[in-house]
Parts: sequence; structure tokens; C-alpha cells
Amino acid sequence: MFNVTKKSMQWGEETLTLETGKVARQADGSVIATLGETSVMANVTFARQQKPGQDFFPLTVHYQEKYYAAGKVPGGFFKREARPTEKETLTARLIDRPIRPLFVPGFKNEVLVMCTVLSHDLVNDPDIVAMIAASAALTISGAPFMGPIAGARVGFVDGEYVLNPTVDDMQDLRLNPEQRLDLVVAGTKNAVMMVESEAYELTEAEMLGAVNFAHEQIQPVIDLIISLAEETAKEPFDFQAPDYSELYEAVKAAGEEEMRAAFAITDKQERTAAVAAARETIKAALTEDQLEDANLGSAMKKLEAGILRGDVVKGGKRIDGRDTTTVRQIVAETGLLPRTHGSALFTRGETQGLVVTTLGTGDDEQFIDALHGNFKSNFLLHYNFPPYSVGEVGRVGSPGRREIGHGKLAWRALQAVLPAPTDFPYTIRVVSEITESNGSSSMASVCGGSLSMMDAGVPLKAPVAGVAMGLILEDDGSYAVLTDILGDEDHLGDMDFKVAGTENGITSLQMDIKVAGITPEIMEKALAQAKDGRLHILNEMGKALSETNEFSVHAPRIETMQIPTDKIREVIGSGGKVIREIVEVSGAKVDINDDGVIKIASPNGDAIQKAYDMIYSIVAEPEEGQVYTGKVVKIVDFGAFVNFFGKRDGLVHVSQIENRRLNHPSDVLKEGQEVKVKLLGFDDRGKVRLSMKVVDQETGEEIKKEEAAEG
Repeated sequence: MFNVTKKSMQWGEETLTLETGKVARQADGSVIATLGETSVMANVTFARQQKPGQDFFPLTVHYQEKYYAAGKVPGGFFKREARPTEKETLTARLIDRPIRPLFVPGFKNEVLVMCTVLSHDLVNDPDIVAMIAASAALTISGAPFMGPIAGARVGFVDGEYVLNPTVDDMQDLRLNPEQRLDLVVAGTKNAVMMVESEAYELTEAEMLGAVNFAHEQIQPVIDLIISLAEETAKEPFDFQAPDYSELYEAVKAAGEEEMRAAFAITDKQERTAAVAAARETIKAALTEDQLEDANLGSAMKKLEAGILRGDVVKGGKRIDGRDTTTVRQIVAETGLLPRTHGSALFTRGETQGLVVTTLGTGDDEQFIDALHGNFKSNFLLHYNFPPYSVGEVGRVGSPGRREIGHGKLAWRALQAVLPAPTDFPYTIRVVSEITESNGSSSMASVCGGSLSMMDAGVPLKAPVAGVAMGLILEDDGSYAVLTDILGDEDHLGDMDFKVAGTENGITSLQMDIKVAGITPEIMEKALAQAKDGRLHILNEMGKALSETNEFSVHAPRIETMQIPTDKIREVIGSGGKVIREIVEVSGAKVDINDDGVIKIASPNGDAIQKAYDMIYSIVAEPEEGQVYTGKVVKIVDFGAFVNFFGKRDGLVHVSQIENRRLNHPSDVLKEGQEVKVKLLGFDDRGKVRLSMKVVDQETGEEIKKEEAAEG
């Protein structure tokens, strides 16, 4: 009934297995990839015909994490997997980016790739397994895919690269000083296609070495996919890229001069209007048949790309007049919004981000329900890209894949320089509102985020800046690397290479390409050029931070204290009675974690001190020889019991009340009376021994032996 084919190999610490022929046999390609005990099923289907009028490639990639894979039941009311999580959205993008450029040019049939996590061993991250499974399923499906690709994750510990570090190794990297890198690389046999990373001030050489290490490590995986395809691949789909050379020549003849003049305009909106007018001029010169040709859009784009690309490679001059290495004019401002905790406006040419920082307490941390367990995050970065930022109208809804991806890229770039939670016990939320966009708004979010956090008084280890690099790669091998690319250069170029970091090194790197890979030589040049651009931007940002930024008066104050873990129960009390009383009496928020770290938050310093004192009185131990102020709580024949330290009582024996003989303690004491006592120590049974007679009841000063003798 089944015609099962399996291929296995040892890959790093685990066995990688690819299997097909048993599950989802009606899909064009179906592969279950397993690494360790993490299994992902990838299913591929593609349409045999292009939709009429389709002028783009409709590739859709879905990545789904099923809770049953880790033996968990979903949270929430419905107990069912709902909308994609951030991790699922980011992984779908991670798979989409390296496979999209590898479909045969001109192929515009609909393609669906669905990756489903079936099993998760909590050691091997399923995102890499899903990428390999998707590549294998595409390779055997018969679709015109020029793969295969493979992917790998790389860590960096003690100067050594680590292949596919565990999930735990990659968790909370900023709290693990030994692990300095979380890098994902995807590539073909000959070239790197995609890079995504979170780094901790790595040098350009270290980052390039990590990329090259990953590319070497994926070679046997590519060979394994090819081996599977040799036995199981379906007949290649009969697809011939359409020949629209005659249409292109007609388009070129009708409007090359107008289009070249349009691209010579430096202002984006004027240029966009002129390009649109040139397109209308071209259409007016075409026949009815040519206007109805499905390849008209491709011919137009080819003309535009040829003009933009040719001028840059041959003359080194870009459409806004810059050379290949110049960064657009930068204006950085902080403290714009009076009631926010921190704000910044970062403008680079026609790209602008209004970035706001809010400081919260432990109650504001985000709970994340992941396959490998639940955890909290105290750093949030949200990116918004409204239609008006590019002068357009459109529907505004929940964040899309692009907004989530750009926000995560900025998050990775900035979190490397955050202070430790023990040093700065705040929840930090950064929101980037893109108010103008013409090239790399995600890097504007990095720059603006760094400025707004510093404006809020967050003690960052160093400022962070980001820059987007582009590439024009011609068929003859000539190329130009562009610093700080425009939107048109991104759209019509071959690479979007974003690098963020401090003066000392890289904190995030993301690369997407539209050609079949780039060489180490090009990547090395792009990294070196990006460093120069980054240092220039950091210098411009520094002008906005010439004065010391004070902590916002509107932000909550938070103090931390450490208590022994065996005292946590006493602070919380039965049913939370004690901690509720502390909150009510002091007016401060109190948050206790399992390690005994207590965060006390309030805009009022007196409230924080009150809560601190109340907690201290519960957890602290009285010190022998110290003088305390207490109250008499009970009088007995042999002395008086005094509440002198929190809820702790001790006995003042009748002989220790005064330097004279008393008939009864009630001769000089009454219940509720405030007295000064010295802790003499503890008896054999642990009972507290106190003395009043050695303390001056007026001043609270201890009476020396000489003074007592004179008395």
C-alpha cells in the first residue's frame, strides 16, 4: 500500500532522517524530516495553470506548531490552536525567503507550502527541520524549483562555532554571556541565500566566519535531499518561461527616455508620479494585443530595473544623486513627547520613525506560551507601518507578517545592549511608528529605539544603529554594493542586507537576495561598507544625546531586594494575606519571583520605602547586641514580653527592667507602652533575651558599665 523511501545521516549530535511515500500522498510533494525526536511534515502543492492577469508569484508558506507535538494542551477558552504565534509567523518568513528566488523566472502559478510540527523533543528547534522538510518536498514535487536548499543554526561559544545548538542554549541569550550568537543560514550547494541573526557585538570577521561555517555544514544535508529526489522525484512540470522579448522592445522604444528622466528625479513622490506618467505614455503607444499581454508588467519592471541598475554599476550614481557609499542626511531628536517615558524622532532622508519607550513593572511582562514551555519577556518591541507612511490609502488591521518580521529584527538588534534585569528591573516596551518610508524603516526603528530608550533613562551598554545595504549584480559578474538603499533600489535590486550594531560589533544581521546566491567576496565587501555606514549613523545619533538623559518623572520607580527563598512563604502569607496587607498599607506594587527577588514599584518613593521596611521586618533576623524600639504586649510575674522586631517578641526578665529590685513588672510598665531594649542573645531553647536597664529610655543610647555602676 505504501511506497516508503527513507534517507538518514548523522548531522552534528543528532540523526537527520527524510521520509516520503507514506503520509499525504495526494500532495505534489510530502516529506517528514526528523532531527533527534523533532519531526516536521512539509506538504507542497502547486497550480498547473497561471491565473489570468497574474503579474506576481503567489507563493504562500505556512508553518504550524501543534501543541500535541510537545504533549501539551493549548491554553485559552477554546483549547485549539488559533491565530499564528509570533514564532510561527517568523518561521514561515524564514522558509519563504530562501526558496522564493529559486523558482524559475516567469513562473507565476500558485504554490502552497505547509509545514506542520508533529513532534518536538524540546532540544532541536523545529524551524530548521521545517526548512529542510520544505526544501525536500519542493525538490521531489516536480515544481520548477531550482533547489534544493538547506538551513542550519550556528552558535558561538569561546571563539568556536557550534552547529545546531539546543533550544535551551538559545533561550534568553542576553542572560548567557558565554553564548554570543543565534544565527540561521540557508543556502544552495554554491551560495548563501538567507541570513538571520541575533548577535552580541561580533566583529565582521566573526560574523562572516559563522556564515561560511553554516554553509559548509549544510552541504551534506543538500546531498541527502538530492539522494531522496533521485529515487522519488516526480516528473518535472512542463514549464517554459514566457518569451516577451518583442513586447519588451516595444515597451523600451515607447518610453525609455521618459522612464530614464523619471528616475533622474531625486524626490520620491515626484519620481513616483513621473514613473507612473511614463508607464501611461508607454501604454498609449502599445497595441490592444500588447496591452492585454500577461507579461506587460514584467516588461515594464525589466525596463525600470535596467535603467536603475545600469546607471549604478556603470557610473556609480544612484537615482537620488548619491554615490554607492553615502548615507542620506540624518536628523535625530529626543524628548519630543512630554508625557511619555522616552521618545525620539529619527529621520534619514525620506524614512522617518517616531519611536516611544514605556517603562513598566513586572505585571507588564509578556507571557509567552511556546512549545518548549512558558516564559516571560521583559522587553517588547512593536513596529507599525501605516499606509500614510508611503502616501497611500489602504485597510488598517492587525499587524501583518512584514510588521512582525521588521519588529523582531529591531528587537534582536537592541536587546543585545539591554541592562540585566537585576540591574534595571523594568519591563521595557518600545513602539516604532513609521511616519515616512523610503528604504529600511526597520533600521530606522533600531536607531530610534536606541535613542528613545536612552531618553527614558534606560542604561544601555552602548547605542545601536542599523543600515540597509543593497546589491546590483549583473550577468557579467560586475556588481555594486549600495549603502542605505532606497525603496526602489530594494525593489529593483538583488539584495536587502541589513546590519545593526554598536561601535564595537554587530548585534543583528539579516540578508535576503533575489538572485541564486552571493559570494563570500560580496558579503565581505557589504559588511565592511555597512560598518562605515553604521559608524557614521552612530556619530549623527550622538548629537541628539549630548546632554545627560534623566529618568522620566512619569515612569514608575522600582527597587529590588533579595530575600532567602525559605522566607517567601512568610512574605506572601496564608492565601496571600500578608502581601495584600503590604500592598494596601504601603500603596506600592510588590512582585516576588521564585528566586526570592522582590520588585517594589511605585511613583512615590515613600511608598517603596514603606513596603521595603515591612518586608524587611518579616524576613530579617534580629542582631545580637543591637538596640530596638518595641512595645510591651504582655506583663507576667517574672517580666514583660516586648514585640521588638516585626512580629518577633522577646522576654525582658524582671531583673533586666531597671537597676533596682521590683516587686512586680507592672510597677513601671503597662501593656502598649513603648520601650527601648537591647538584644542580649538567645537561650538554649532559642528564646529571645532582652534588657531595658542597659538602654537609656529617653535617648535609646546604650548605657556603659561605668555609667550603670555610678547610677
